[in-house]
Amino acid sequence: MAQMTMIQAITDALRTELKNDENVLVFGEDVGVNGGVFRATEGLQKEFGVDRVFDTPLAESGIGGLAIGLALQGFRPVPEIQFFGFVYEVMDSISGQIARYRFRTGGTFNMPITIRSPFGGGVHTPEMHSDSLEGLMAQQPGLKVVIPSTPYDAKGLLISAIRDNDPVIFLEHLKLYRSFRQEVPEEAYTIPIGKADVKREGKDLSIFAYGLMVHESLKAAEELEKEGYSVEVVDLRTVQPLDIDTIIASVEKTNRAIVVQEAQKQAGIAANVVSEIMERAVLSLEAPVLRVAAPDTIYPFPQAENVWLPNYKDIIETAKKVLTF
Repeated sequence: MAQMTMIQAITDALRTELKNDENVLVFGEDVGVNGGVFRATEGLQKEFGVDRVFDTPLAESGIGGLAIGLALQGFRPVPEIQFFGFVYEVMDSISGQIARYRFRTGGTFNMPITIRSPFGGGVHTPEMHSDSLEGLMAQQPGLKVVIPSTPYDAKGLLISAIRDNDPVIFLEHLKLYRSFRQEVPEEAYTIPIGKADVKREGKDLSIFAYGLMVHESLKAAEELEKEGYSVEVVDLRTVQPLDIDTIIASVEKTNRAIVVQEAQKQAGIAANVVSEIMERAVLSLEAPVLRVAAPDTIYPFPQAENVWLPNYKDIIETAKKVLTF
């Protein structure tokens, strides 16, 4: 196996599927010669040609419309939205068209589109570059929303997304792109969409998280272990559809839970996870299910983001409220 960063694993997944299926097309702003603003597509245009990996105008609405047309002609488009904060420009294509097409046509047409985009804070980007908008996508029926937290998961989930006949929103946290390496198979492999992963076993408390917050949760669990608490950390990986079975099994084992997200408390998907737990496992709970999230304000300017973003200390504080309830 090779040691890869998340960005390398994503590039490898794209290369794998471009080789695997001639109908896979990669396109977006600066993804060709430059290899993308974060170099996720570096070298792919040179390897596969300008007809399969190509630049688009700086127009997200045009990218969405192009993806729809290509999908209807039998291609598997993999468009990139350069930063997910720009998704508002393409919301009609995503929510009004792509998400509804299979239903609208009675199953006659599929939309095998994988929309890749970076998001997330902690790297001091300009305004509208770091917003966590996964909640907008998860609330739209017809879309699958995937958020990997490791290089291994990123490659396997991206291959699964590209091969899926339904549209997938594939979100990549900026801070995880090059923050660590992990062993990743060089051959093709898939990870099922809609399946969570228990990153750490525990018996006193379940923490449910996704993206960067998985790593903050693991750090919190390590610190809590020093105080005698056994904490389970579940990486949701897919926030739509949720892996309800894994969530409920964890709660029934630990009897306590918190949900951690980087998004504002009113956004993200934590509230939905809490609702599912209350509907299905309330009699297993020995304490309220609490949330760790950012404040309900606009994402701050870079100078203030480290104060605004949730971190492992916030998770520990909330966990202790539940553990000592």
